Amino acid sequence: MNRDLREFRRLERLCLEQAALSTMDLARSGLLKVANDCRIAAEAIEAQSPRGAFAEAVQALKLALSAKSMSKKRH
Repeated sequence: MNRDLREFRRLERLCLEQAALSTMDLARSGLLKVANDCRIAAEAIEAQSPRGAFAEAVQALKLALSAKSMSKKRH
C-alpha cells in the first residue's frame, strides 16, 4: 500500500510539473485532471491506512467538508 501511495504522489507531482511547463491548453488541462485523480487516489489510500485518533478525526472532517461543498455545488 505504501508503494502505491508513493507512486500516486509521484505521478501527481510529475503531472503538476508538466502542466506548469505545457504551452498547450488541452495538454495542461489533461495533466491537471490526471494530477487531481492521482491526488484523490492517494488520499483514498491514506484513508485506509491505520493511524491515530487525531488523524482519523482530521480525515472525517475532510470528508464532511467535501460532502458539504459537493451539496452546495448541486444547488
